[in-house]
Amino acid sequence: SEKINIEDAKSVAKSSKVLNNLICQSKMPEDIEKEILAEFGKLKRDRVSVAAMDSRLRGNDNTLYGGNNKAVPLYVAVRSSAMSEDGKMDSWAGQLESYLNVTEKDLIENIKKCWASLYSERALFYGIKRKNTSPKIPLTPFFKGGTFKIGVAVIIQKMIQSEVSGVCFTVHPVSKNKNQLIIEAGYGLGEAIVSGIITPDNYTVDKVKLKILSKTVNNQKKMIVGVGSVNRTVNVGLRKSKLQKLPDSDIMKLSEMCIRVENYYQEPQDIEWAFENNKLYILQSRSVTTL
Repeated sequence: SEKINIEDAKSVAKSSKVLNNLICQSKMPEDIEKEILAEFGKLKRDRVSVAAMDSRLRGNDNTLYGGNNKAVPLYVAVRSSAMSEDGKMDSWAGQLESYLNVTEKDLIENIKKCWASLYSERALFYGIKRKNTSPKIPLTPFFKGGTFKIGVAVIIQKMIQSEVSGVCFTVHPVSKNKNQLIIEAGYGLGEAIVSGIITPDNYTVDKVKLKILSKTVNNQKKMIVGVGSVNRTVNVGLRKSKLQKLPDSDIMKLSEMCIRVENYYQEPQDIEWAFENNKLYILQSRSVTTL
């Protein structure tokens, strides 16, 4: 077998392609596939009616889904979660692939694609770079005995048709005050915040006194919603667009949950969250590595 020459971009690209093809074209063991699909079946029984949520999102301003009260097919997110032996200071966010709006038919294929993304050119170069910040650091912390020291777990999550979503930093990202947390919130899916098409509400909370210190409420004219297997940008009703996105009670509920997450990991967290049918979901949590 040919070894990867990390000094040669073409060698890395060639090896990446071979490894990706090997994983994606291999058949998953039958017992594992059956277990995954059985768990998917359990999620199906808890699917959400889109029509029931629609009126709370937009009132009569938009009849995007219609009023037939039919439950939508189950769509899930297939998300990667990198595991590094050396890892609290490694931020693998954005290096591996995740897939949204995946149906049962495409589930197994996308799981394999998630696994394969560990060996993408981007991931290979990132891992090498993280372990070569100095000429004195050898490759062995990253490649151990010729094997990758990074693993990837694959998480299957029901797609949340969020009324409100956003992020929470359990340490103030500007002042670095560890007694304050910052919440950013917007209507619809969190992609609207990440992509920069909206300016979210911003709430500052005192973690010790569990008290809201400040609130900045911004006008939100657009939001992103899931429609079948795709996400669409739609208008927010004029009256609703000017309102505070999260009521104070939900700000406190979210703050308490994020503090619990931080206490569990014993370090500041960057947390993605969403509310669907008034229920809070924690979608992802990762350590803040920029302090």
